[in-house]
Amino acid sequence: MRLLTHNMLSCNIRGVTKAFPLELEVENFVTKGVPFNPDFLKHIFPKIEWKALHDAAKKMDDNDLPEQADASMLENDDFLHRFHHALLELHLEEGALICPETGRRFPVNKGIPNMLLHEDEV
Repeated sequence: MRLLTHNMLSCNIRGVTKAFPLELEVENFVTKGVPFNPDFLKHIFPKIEWKALHDAAKKMDDNDLPEQADASMLENDDFLHRFHHALLELHLEEGALICPETGRRFPVNKGIPNMLLHEDEV
């Protein structure tokens, strides 16, 4: 699961008000090369919750992202490469996503998050 996906997911348990960001529990992650596309990065940047991306990348031992970012940084090639790496090349293979309000764990196996709810959570 890419951190791009993590940045878009939230907890959908009935009654939960603090559903985002899901905390990452990392058991295993890999880096998979992806062709660099600065236009995509510039387009997706406004949709990214930066603190969630930054914190998730740190959980995967990537300390290259700045704590804060703004659109002016998109003109810096080094920043774009760091953003690209964290967003698209870091993959959570095994672990869990944890609801920040309830602590409910959603397992991630072979890179696929299982976000199915139990009957009493719907």
